[in-house]
Amino acid sequence: MPFYTKLGKLPPKRHIQFRRPDGGLYAEEVFGTEGFVGPTSTLYHINPPTQVIGWKPLYSTKAEYVERDTMRMRHVKSMPMPPKGDPVTGRTVLFGNADVEISVCVPAEGMDYHFKNAMADECFFIHFGTGTVFTMFGALKFGPKDYIVIPKGTIYRFVFDKPKAGEPDARFLLMESVNGSHILPPPRYMSKKTAQFLEHAPYCERDLRLPELPMTFDKKGKFEVRIKSRDQVHSYTYSYHPLDIVGWDGCYYPYCFNIDDFSPIVGKHHMPPPTHQTFEAHNFVICSFCPRPLDFHPLAVVVPYNHSNLDSDEVLYYVEGNYKARKGIEQGSLSLHPQGIPHGPHPGTVEATLGATHTNELAVMCDTFAPLYPTKAALAYDDLNYPKSWETGWTPEERAAAVATATTNGHTGTNGSAKKAAKVGKKAGRVTVEAKSKPRGSKASAAGSRSKSANTWD
Repeated sequence: MPFYTKLGKLPPKRHIQFRRPDGGLYAEEVFGTEGFVGPTSTLYHINPPTQVIGWKPLYSTKAEYVERDTMRMRHVKSMPMPPKGDPVTGRTVLFGNADVEISVCVPAEGMDYHFKNAMADECFFIHFGTGTVFTMFGALKFGPKDYIVIPKGTIYRFVFDKPKAGEPDARFLLMESVNGSHILPPPRYMSKKTAQFLEHAPYCERDLRLPELPMTFDKKGKFEVRIKSRDQVHSYTYSYHPLDIVGWDGCYYPYCFNIDDFSPIVGKHHMPPPTHQTFEAHNFVICSFCPRPLDFHPLAVVVPYNHSNLDSDEVLYYVEGNYKARKGIEQGSLSLHPQGIPHGPHPGTVEATLGATHTNELAVMCDTFAPLYPTKAALAYDDLNYPKSWETGWTPEERAAAVATATTNGHTGTNGSAKKAAKVGKKAGRVTVEAKSKPRGSKASAAGSRSKSANTWD
């Protein structure tokens, strides 16, 4: 974590006597990383944290990747995934490699145990649902669009609130640093001398929500703690409640950050993806594409330029907004663009968005520096037509023919009726003409920008 904090009761110095009300010593634990030269916290337990009365292996967590010799653009629609398991057992790995695993979870039930990932930092993105994650550092209340960063070794339990009538099931995206590295703010956002967030950073300490009370559970009994280690989940039994810490301090702890608190960096011309970076670990980064004003040069092309990911594979998780400029993309979609294949705007996107002044779309991106591979679960929701979506539609004649075909067939794919398609096509054509013939600041241009889909995904 980037800055020092503390919670609960602490002695005045490290490694000195600190006694319980009954006269016994609290058990001090140094919770350290990188051989005790990385981020560290010091915790004080009611019970010695080394007490364990039983253990057994439960199940393997090693992801099995398929189509490792196939390189193509992919589109996985995760919304049809049915609820299953709990916030740990219900995680479905869709893409991954030796550095990171990307999962989606739609939990069907609660956790009746606590969990510790001893292999990896975890970065959750809560798409739907509210609740509390109870950790050894304290409680974190969460809601939609919250990132929750839980560092390696933290004991925790997710408790989701029951959805109200009409609300969607709880759902989250998870990016896990299976290479053992830590998920942290990018170093360029931090002062080298003080670790303070710098003025140009798109978020700062005030945006982070830290653990709060309740923290301490002083109970005896039998409590299961499941620990992920060595690509396996092991079940351990504690004779006391595992969240028995009375106080802690340091720079290593879980926290929440809502994506709406990310302050996008905008410019006169199109800004590159690193301006959206939110976190990074070894060999991968996490970015937030948020609603924002678009490029303000009079002749700006506001959608991303065509580009080749020569060193990166790129996964985008689509959260909300208008996806009309990306064919077939919907809420909960994950697109994968592999290194080596140029990608960019879909046909018609550039012209249709000229003159647009803002975007209302929201997405989370994970870029990796090694190829990502799909799992069998990803193939079950794979849109095989996605790579074909760049093949046609580049000329006005092709776009008109596509609308005519949709009208003749009585449908427009997955996004609406033929009538709607024709209306959108006509509107897009009118807007393009207005954007070319009117000054950017004119009323016609402004009206056009409000009616256009300014898709600006990388």
